[in-house]
Amino acid sequence: MAALERRRFGKTGQEVTSVGLGGEGILRTYERHTEAEAVILEAVEQGITYFDSARAYAGSEDYHGEVWRDHPDLRAGVFLASKSASRFHADAEMDLQVTLQRMGIETLDLWQIHDVRTFSDLRDLESSDGALSAFVEAKEMGTVRHIGVTGHHDPDVLSHTVENWPIDAVMMPVNPVEGALSGFLDATLPLAREQGVAVIGMKVLGGTNYIIAEARVTPEVLIRYALAQEVSVAIVGCSTPAEVQALAAAGRSGPLPDDEAEALVEAFRPYARELAYYRGSL
Repeated sequence: MAALERRRFGKTGQEVTSVGLGGEGILRTYERHTEAEAVILEAVEQGITYFDSARAYAGSEDYHGEVWRDHPDLRAGVFLASKSASRFHADAEMDLQVTLQRMGIETLDLWQIHDVRTFSDLRDLESSDGALSAFVEAKEMGTVRHIGVTGHHDPDVLSHTVENWPIDAVMMPVNPVEGALSGFLDATLPLAREQGVAVIGMKVLGGTNYIIAEARVTPEVLIRYALAQEVSVAIVGCSTPAEVQALAAAGRSGPLPDDEAEALVEAFRPYARELAYYRGSL
């Protein structure tokens, strides 16, 4: 089995595989321990090193904790990420302690401010008792190695965080719909690269299979489209080991050629505003 491509994770000095296991799919459930463990372990077997989670993702952190406690030898080889949607310092601090406990770890590789949507969110997060300071302090203390932010509603909001916050990573939607729209791929992503901020591609399949059905394209093509956008890693949630294998196979196939990526964007262009439902009102 060929090794997966590794990419620089921004200015952190670390590398991760070009594709990562997202926090959706079977991991965003409760009481599906055997199935969740099978998916996580298959990702390890496929050579995937980036693993996504969040406090908001049902039992996801618990599933990870069970795997890393049972297989402590595997923990050193993975880059483990989670998120807090809290907007204020004290709440974020509490979230981090719960995350570490649930995941059975002492240090988290990447802790992200989750789902930043509005300029009102920015004001709360940047305030004297806002959560941003909790993230910075956690990194200074060594409890987390890197900090980041995620968002899929407003490119201008996300660009503000990249330009003004001391973050190491930004997670944004990366798919052909975004290629047809302005904001994330033509503004936020280049800004992140200029700043040395790692880019994590999410919504690679559009968030649901609706994009796949509409355009009659395969998940592999959509993953390879994301890899062509020079992201640090493209993450996809999986529900079965077979889906993990397909994710890894797409990663091994590499980025979609430019002409094919451009044709894919044109195929989505007439439906772009409708399909970018995750942005909210456009």
